[in-house]
Amino acid sequence: MRSFFGDMWRILRNDKGALVGAVIVVIYCVVAIIGPMVAHISSTQNPAEAYLGPSWAHPLGTDALGQDILAQIVIGTRPVMLVGFLAALMTVVTGVVIGLVSGYLGGFADSAIMRVTDVALTIPGLPLIIVIATLIRTTNPFVLAVVLSVTGWAGLARAVRSQALSLRTMDFIEAARLQGMSLGNMVGRQLLPNVGPYVAINFVLNVTGAIYAEVGLFVLGIVPISGVNWGEMINQAMSQGALYTSNAVLYLFSPMAAIVILQVGFVFFSRALDSLFNPALRVQ
Repeated sequence: MRSFFGDMWRILRNDKGALVGAVIVVIYCVVAIIGPMVAHISSTQNPAEAYLGPSWAHPLGTDALGQDILAQIVIGTRPVMLVGFLAALMTVVTGVVIGLVSGYLGGFADSAIMRVTDVALTIPGLPLIIVIATLIRTTNPFVLAVVLSVTGWAGLARAVRSQALSLRTMDFIEAARLQGMSLGNMVGRQLLPNVGPYVAINFVLNVTGAIYAEVGLFVLGIVPISGVNWGEMINQAMSQGALYTSNAVLYLFSPMAAIVILQVGFVFFSRALDSLFNPALRVQ
């Protein structure tokens, strides 16, 4: 564990862009954890303070109900990031396991698994997510994550399977197979470390993709509004006429900016993950 964090710090110290990305991601994670405990939204509405401009009391101004926009951004970080991480984790784990097992086994098992994967690839992801979310009508983070990852694993599974097919003929795999190692050992300890950089980058991309999809569902009003999150803020800003008046523009663009900054942080941080999980770099 000490070596892991030591290598991570060395990589971040040598790559300023990755360091900036790591700082952004850490800040968002801290805000998601402690934000709802330190930020508060008044339960009373004060139309007299509607659409106030930025000030010390309200750094990002207020919305149509006179409530602080920054507080809503902070409180809305947790549900958005929670669903994003859960959906990305489910997508990556499913795709990697299916891809590695299929590529390692080969033969009939590989063909059967890939036919199912091809079917999943032909299903339009966003329309299916919208249909399922409309039928379920839930705000449970775990259920939303399952919905968002329902077809996202297929592309990753096929890509990982291609890498597993090339790895399974290498000498160290043959040596492990001759030693009678189990399927779990072959997949988890022999193949997985060699696809680590690709998996790490895909995890980052899937987090941002899941966040976009989740926010989109709230913006469209498909998921019931419960609590505060960035998608609900955009939905409310649009319903308050942000597209036609400048009064609600800050309310509209604040959650958008939060999403963009988070994506930039993940993209920059993915460079550090690429170096960290690359076996050739780990031995240096």
